[in-house]
Amino acid sequence: MNGAKIAFLSVLSNTFIVSLKLIVGVLTGSVAIISEAIHSSLDLVASLIAFFSVRWSSRSADKTHPYGHGKVENISGTIETLLIFVAGFWIINECVHKIMNPTAIELPFLGIIVMVVGAGINYMVSRKVKKKADELHSVAMKSNALHLLTDVFTSLGVAFSLLLVTLTGWTILDPVIGIVLALYIMGEAYKLLKESFPPLLDARLTEAEENEILHVIKLFQGRYIEFHDFRTRRSGPEEYVDFHLVIPSKMSVATAHQLCDEIELAIQGIFERAQVLIHIEPEHEQLANKPVLHEG
Repeated sequence: MNGAKIAFLSVLSNTFIVSLKLIVGVLTGSVAIISEAIHSSLDLVASLIAFFSVRWSSRSADKTHPYGHGKVENISGTIETLLIFVAGFWIINECVHKIMNPTAIELPFLGIIVMVVGAGINYMVSRKVKKKADELHSVAMKSNALHLLTDVFTSLGVAFSLLLVTLTGWTILDPVIGIVLALYIMGEAYKLLKESFPPLLDARLTEAEENEILHVIKLFQGRYIEFHDFRTRRSGPEEYVDFHLVIPSKMSVATAHQLCDEIELAIQGIFERAQVLIHIEPEHEQLANKPVLHEG
């Protein structure tokens, strides 16, 4: 099953869960369930964003977008995390209102059943989405998987709070646990925002990722003199790597080209979709005409 189909699966599951939670939330009068319905509604929006962004970002480079459409996924992931923040603030506001104006919860066991069923469905779908996200290095799908997984935890939390309210009669537990869950999902959203937003500003790869690439380049150090101006960035599922490679002045263009091809393939052995650009410089530039630009 490809990325778009997996993303659409989350759209279907969220549509069903949102409808179920809204109906039961109204029937029980639980602000936690209604808050969960709103949270799941944003998950639905996130799933739709992920579905369309995965389809769009997979388009090949064209005349207008010569570097491809990968950043669509970063935009999507950023929007999705901002939606989680909106949901968190809304939930907290509703919970505070419920604390100030407590009301009894009707049919609590119905709410518990719905929360557990919803958590089970989202857990299974989130695993499928996360697996495909890792395969495609898709930020949008990874964000969507996080949405679904947070829904699992929040749904189970609401089910637990309803159980406690039923056993103890302490209705204040409903909004208090709602606030705790809101803070939790906002914390997870912040972590994801740090991953999805920086590529929009062409931030470098992580130190660990760059060290992997540098290690690969150094494997060929017996065939070149040195390299410098090493730079990296990420755009959606693709990594971009470029650097200057200084070679012996007597090395032929064909040999230099072969060396660059080998370095490129080695880097792509770690980062399958990496785009590698190597600027070749002779040992003594004054002896050369113009440096050769090798693009992988």
